[in-house]
Amino acid sequence: MTETLPPCPECSSAFTYQVDALLICPECGHEWSAEAPGGDAAVVRDSVGNPLADGDTVTVIKDLKLKGTSSVIKVGTKVRGIRLVDGDHDIDCKIPGVGPIGLKSQFVKKVSD
Repeated sequence: MTETLPPCPECSSAFTYQVDALLICPECGHEWSAEAPGGDAAVVRDSVGNPLADGDTVTVIKDLKLKGTSSVIKVGTKVRGIRLVDGDHDIDCKIPGVGPIGLKSQFVKKVSD
């Protein structure tokens, strides 16, 4: 069960070791994630950790006040056909009765179809 760890990206030392999810270099003290970013886009996850994808259906888990209005998106509102985007509000969608809106993934839960 010999696992080869990558060398330190800072000093190229081969003496790296792993502690939990981090890799550590004993020579320069640099710490980095064991899961190297392979150039893939960041995975957007819902409030319970399920990965989201374009076209998924989600439900709102908390009453959300709409900025600039007195309207509220109620708990349990089902949103179909989401689209993932970069930014603070990482979900673009259309909510019936409200219109196009941006949501944060931390306030939704994926619904299994």
